[in-house]
Amino acid sequence: MLGAILTANSLELNMDLSITSLLNKLSPYLLAADSASGGEEKATIAALVGTAGIIFIFSVLLGEICTRLQLPTVLGDLVAGMLLGGSVLGLIVFSSEGVEVNTSLLKGLELVTGASSGIVEQAYRFQMKEFLNESANIGLLTLLFTTGLESNLKELIRVGTQAATVAITGVFVPFVLGTVVLIKFFGIATIPALFAGAALTATSIGITAKVLQDIGSLKSDEGQIILGAAILDDILGIVVLAVVLSLVQTGEIEISNIIYLLTSATLFVLGAIFLNNIFGSIFVKAVKKINNPAALMLLAIVFLNACSLLATAIGLEAILGAFAAGLVLGETEFQEKLQGLFEPFIFVYTTIFFVTIGAKVDLSVLNPTVAANHQGLIIAACLIVIAILGKIVAGFTLFTDKPINRLAIGTGMIPRGEVGLVFAGLGATTGALSNSLDAAIIIMVIVTTLIAPIMLRFVFSSSATSDNSEEYAENSETDCVPVSKFN
Repeated sequence: MLGAILTANSLELNMDLSITSLLNKLSPYLLAADSASGGEEKATIAALVGTAGIIFIFSVLLGEICTRLQLPTVLGDLVAGMLLGGSVLGLIVFSSEGVEVNTSLLKGLELVTGASSGIVEQAYRFQMKEFLNESANIGLLTLLFTTGLESNLKELIRVGTQAATVAITGVFVPFVLGTVVLIKFFGIATIPALFAGAALTATSIGITAKVLQDIGSLKSDEGQIILGAAILDDILGIVVLAVVLSLVQTGEIEISNIIYLLTSATLFVLGAIFLNNIFGSIFVKAVKKINNPAALMLLAIVFLNACSLLATAIGLEAILGAFAAGLVLGETEFQEKLQGLFEPFIFVYTTIFFVTIGAKVDLSVLNPTVAANHQGLIIAACLIVIAILGKIVAGFTLFTDKPINRLAIGTGMIPRGEVGLVFAGLGATTGALSNSLDAAIIIMVIVTTLIAPIMLRFVFSSSATSDNSEEYAENSETDCVPVSKFN
C-alpha cells in the first residue's frame, strides 16, 4: 500500500505537464464539435473526456501495483480516488465549497476549448460531478447484477438461516455497542449517538462482492453466506436508518414506517424467488423469438432497470433490485453468456464507482495537528474497533456442524464503503452529527473499506491450512486464485 501511495504521489510532480499535454492531444477532436454549441459544451466534453482518462490511467497504474503486491485490485481504485480527490491532487472534486480544483487542469481545459475560466470550472464542478455520480450508480447496479448472475439461488436459500443469523447479529451488536459507548464514555447526546451507531450497521456489499469475485470465493459456502447476510444487512440497515431519521426529524419513531419497510423487503425477496421459476422461461423464449443479436443484452438491461425501479418505488435500495434481477436471470441457460456481455460494463463502471468512493473521502479529517480533529480521531479509533469486532463476532454466531471459516464470514461483513458514507452524509445534512463525530464516521469508513479486502484475501487463503477447512482446501484451485492472475 505504501508503495502504491508513493508511486502515485510521484506522478504529482509531473501532473501539470501531463494533464496539459493530454488535453492538447485531445483538442483536434474537441474542436471538431459543432461550433454552434459554444464554449460550454466543449468545456463539458473536455471535462468528461479528461476526467475519464485520468481515472482509468490511475486505476490501471495503482491496480498493477496492488496486483504485484498481491492485494485486491479494488484497493487500487480506492487509493486512486483518494489521490485524485480534493484532499490531494484536486482532479476530482465533489464538494462545491472549500476545495479547489487543480489549476493546471482548468488551464488546460481553457486552452483546449477556448472557453472562459468560469464556464470551464462550472463544467468541471457540476457536469463532471453529475456524470461521475451517475456512472458510479450504474457501476454499483451492474456489479450487483453480475453478482446475482454468479450466485446460486438454491445455495442462497440453503444458507438463508445462517445468513440471517449473521446479518441480525452484525447489525445489532455494532449498533447497540456503538451507541452505548458514545453516550457513556464520550458524553454524546442520544440522537447523534444513535446516528453514529446506525452508521456501523450496514455492510458495503459492492466492495465485498468484488473481492469475493476476485479471489474466486463467491460460490463457496462462506461467500454465499456473506452475500446473503450482506443483502439482509442492507435491508436491516434501511430500517435502522429510517428509524433514526424519523427520530431526528420528528422526535419520535414511526412504527408504521418500520412495519412497511420490513413487509416490503420481505415481499420483494419472495417475489424474486417466485419470478425465478416463472420469468426465467419467459425470458429465454423472448430472447429466442426476437431475431436480433442484441436482444439478450437489451432485454437483460430492461429487466435490470425494471427490478431496480421497483425496489426504489417500494422504499428499498436499487441495488437489491439489481441483485434480484441477476438471481432470476442467473438460473437461465444464458447465465454464462450474460456474464461475458456485461464484463466490459463491469470494468468501466465499477472502476468509476470505486474511484468515486475514494474521491469523496475528505482526508483532512485525519490531520492530528488540527485541534478540532482530536476528539474525532479518538472516537474514530473506538468506532473502528467496534465496527470490526461487531462483524467478526457475527461470523461466529453460525450454528452448523459443517466445517466453515467463521472468521472469513465475519471479515466479509466489515467494509462499510459507500453505505457508511451515505450515513455520514445524511447525518451532516440533517445536522444530527457534529463535525468531530461526522469525521469519526468517515475515518471508520476509510479504515474498514481499506483493510477488509486485505483481511478477506488473507483469511480465505489461510483457511486452506485451517483444521476446520478441509473441504475448502480440496477446492482451493477453483475457489482461491492468486490475485496476481487478475485483470
